[in-house]
Amino acid sequence: MAYTTIDKPTDYFNTVTWTGNGSSSRNITGVGFQPDWVWGKCRNATVSHALYDSVRGGSKLLNSNATSAEGTNAALSAFVSDGFSVNSDSYFNLNNNTYVAWNWLAGGSASSNSDGSITSSVSANTTAGFSIVSYTGNGTSGATVGHGLGSAPACYVVKSRDTAYDWRMYHQGIGATKYLNLNQTIASTTASNAWNNTAPTSSVFSLGSGSTVNQNSDNFIAYCFAEKKGFSKFGSYSSINSHDSNFVYLGFKPAMIIFKNTSYSGGSDWNILDRTRYTFNSSSEAVLEPNTNDAENYSAFGEVDFLSNGFKIRNNNGVSSGGYDHIYMAFAEAPFVSSKGIPTTAR
Repeated sequence: MAYTTIDKPTDYFNTVTWTGNGSSSRNITGVGFQPDWVWGKCRNATVSHALYDSVRGGSKLLNSNATSAEGTNAALSAFVSDGFSVNSDSYFNLNNNTYVAWNWLAGGSASSNSDGSITSSVSANTTAGFSIVSYTGNGTSGATVGHGLGSAPACYVVKSRDTAYDWRMYHQGIGATKYLNLNQTIASTTASNAWNNTAPTSSVFSLGSGSTVNQNSDNFIAYCFAEKKGFSKFGSYSSINSHDSNFVYLGFKPAMIIFKNTSYSGGSDWNILDRTRYTFNSSSEAVLEPNTNDAENYSAFGEVDFLSNGFKIRNNNGVSSGGYDHIYMAFAEAPFVSSKGIPTTAR
């Protein structure tokens, strides 16, 4: 069997950066595909993260750093063949502001999925292990929702579109008895009303009765990820509290990593690093925080080397602080070995 089925990760995930010009209509291109999920952030100003997807539809906005219900904002007005269209707005195109967007390819138009006890609408890319799932809550413990991935998701995040609730995350690194909140600093929290203490299967994920994931009659959106060798990995590590800290094997050169300290009771920010905004190793990298509207900061928290087969932490702050437990979500720039068995370093 081939090491990976994805030789070109940028066909499924890609990062783009640009500088705003204030125009009322502009296409941001260079993504390489028509994205189904765009997660954007202004880099040089305190502006909220802006999340759009093809299932909810263009102009339907959610903010990862806020509990707000879905709003209508045409900062992103449409998805186009090589990117997306933006308007003059602080989210994506204020004159002279700098921006980044992380882009994922799902499956285009959503289809009805009846695998779970709740019928869902799913846009799924089984090759890349990513799906966007829309469903309506029923308030019942043990309800299940079809995700369309064909293999058990390693991570998913759920948000009510109708009510100001937290963003609940399941991650296999903490298990189905616990959750994290993408919009908060809290450590992993034990509660059965999130995932009903039930791990996802190859066809469904389970819900408790908690309003944040299953409020009766609320509409929800979920972004689901299954691991794909050479392309994505969702794991955990215990930091060793050293300036020459952990090496974490991924099986690919990472393009983007999201980190979270899961065990510090005082709370810890989420951190996003990517190789598009900052291209040099062994120095403080440009950190963005999904739970805040803060501008990009160059922090010792982000001293991480992106290597051909994983990442190496170079500090005992942030992503490797105090001997705590951490989870990560990582997406590839290039697999360590191609589908033909050729090491990346040999190309």
